[in-house]
Amino acid sequence: MSPERANAMRVLVVDDEPAILRFLRAGLGSHGYGVIEARTADEALSEVRRKAADVVVLDLGLPDRDGLELIPEMRAADAGVPIIVLSSRGDEKSKVAALDGGADDYVAKPFGMEELLARIRAAARHKLAQQGELPVFRSGGLAVDLVRRIVTVRGEEIKLTPREWDLLRLLIAHAGKVLTHRFLLREVWGGETDVQYLRIYVRALRQKIEKEPERPRLILTETGVGYRLRAAEESEVGG
Repeated sequence: MSPERANAMRVLVVDDEPAILRFLRAGLGSHGYGVIEARTADEALSEVRRKAADVVVLDLGLPDRDGLELIPEMRAADAGVPIIVLSSRGDEKSKVAALDGGADDYVAKPFGMEELLARIRAAARHKLAQQGELPVFRSGGLAVDLVRRIVTVRGEEIKLTPREWDLLRLLIAHAGKVLTHRFLLREVWGGETDVQYLRIYVRALRQKIEKEPERPRLILTETGVGYRLRAAEESEVGG
């Protein structure tokens, strides 16, 4: 583990490429993170089981087994640890499989350190929100009172339909995390499989909460995969 600060957030980097490990060790360490390294799936699972890490950055191409198989095992060992997949597999099928398997986010190689740092911050905020969810969620000009069910945009109250509220509430519960189409349809529509239902309601929500609905900055699209609600104060790294 890198010897930065004793109370540094600990990032478990799971990758068997020496060059990637050196890059992440230097980049994360320079921003005050403690770095734990694992080169195999078994090493990584051992670290997760002993609660060694606050966040996991996981490559899918490991020497002992596929990272997609490892994600559910990690999730079973530590239900709360954020898992960010970092992989050269940029196809939608791999992204959906990783996210449905329990990953919180997916960053494709090649990647920029600033983007990865932003995703790590978002994942950490999501974990804190799950542990002690604040009664009011704020992101950009959006404020949602989760107790009184009041939604305001730049200080002006707006009205949502019950279904729009259910969708927004689910996105808030997982703010900063990519939610797949399948997950959203199952949780909000009880198993409906037509993604067009989801697109219609996302479009309606954007019309109500986005300053520029055609250039959204709150509900971000992960093309072919799903949607992610921008977490509070999250750096804009995509959309």
